Amino acid sequence: MRMIINRNNENNSQDYVLTAQRQLILETILKSCGPLDAKELFRIVSQKDETVSLATVYRSLKLFKEKGIIAEHRFGKNCYCYEIKQSMEHQHLICKSCGEVVVFESPLITEIINRIKNEKGFSIERVELCIQGICGKCQKNKAGQAEGQL
Repeated sequence: MRMIINRNNENNSQDYVLTAQRQLILETILKSCGPLDAKELFRIVSQKDETVSLATVYRSLKLFKEKGIIAEHRFGKNCYCYEIKQSMEHQHLICKSCGEVVVFESPLITEIINRIKNEKGFSIERVELCIQGICGKCQKNKAGQAEGQL
């Protein structure tokens, strides 16, 4: 079965066929436990289909982002990660050592958002919270290395 993604914009209306490669890319994003950057996505996808190029991954990500299928998150100056758009707001913890991204939800943050909406009369369209630090695993590795140097 071939799926078609309809793309409408002001200048033209164009349909895109969801090719086997795009399907694989989309399925990989769906199955991921958190956001993936393009190179990690390419690494995973190319293990399953050697014909997928990094350019195909980037073009597919651009298409999926334009269609509102995925969300793009910017972590730092040059780090972009992608995940399936979710209806619920969620936040990210990012390890500055290994780069792991942990997705979490917090009712306190939702409460703050609602309070701001009510108090300021502000229509909030998007909230993105990114907390950077060092994960527990990297902290243990660092502590282990320090002990070995004594």
